[in-house]
Amino acid sequence: MKKPPAAKTPRRRGRPSDETGNLRDRLLDSAVRLFGEHGVAGTPLNRIAREAGATPALMHYYFGNKERLLEAIVEERILTLMAPAITLVLNAPPSRPARAVIVELTRHLIVTVDAAPWLPPLWIKEIISREGQLRPLLMQRDAPRLFRQLGELVARGQAEGDLNPDLEPRLFPISLIGLTMFTLASRPIWSRLPDYGDIRTEDLINHVLALLDRGLGGPP
Repeated sequence: MKKPPAAKTPRRRGRPSDETGNLRDRLLDSAVRLFGEHGVAGTPLNRIAREAGATPALMHYYFGNKERLLEAIVEERILTLMAPAITLVLNAPPSRPARAVIVELTRHLIVTVDAAPWLPPLWIKEIISREGQLRPLLMQRDAPRLFRQLGELVARGQAEGDLNPDLEPRLFPISLIGLTMFTLASRPIWSRLPDYGDIRTEDLINHVLALLDRGLGGPP
């Protein structure tokens, strides 16, 4: 006598099961990499889902649309990654020399960004460029306060006689980004030049700090 077929377990509504890892994180990882390579406008959501081993339906479940995906990238990838650097500047005690804060910040930025190869191309395509879709989201957050605080830090160092008085404090954050983010963004190019392949991250840190120190003036 045949056994009656087993009753199917009804599928529960709600969060999909993810037995192969955190699918939402994989979707974000695919998004930042593809956005850095092809731009936000040139990357459809279904391609992100396919790269992460998911379906468009799951992409919609986690993020809904591209706008919400961009908000998640800013919150959970960019700001989370840069949180220690932001805290270092915003919470710098007045008793600490400005030069020491700038040196620690520079070292931390290079190490952090070097460990996140998706960030420099994403930064150039979607934050620096005129059509960048991440820039408005970042400008609504800590970016203006961070720039202002870093400029005030430089001005304090100048007033204390420790930093070059010819520096324009408001432009210093731009110079720092150029020496760190842009240098790392172009690393895939210059690292392939003859005799450049052995330049380590520590060499880059020492080089940038030497440039900054000569520009900052005063004793090393």
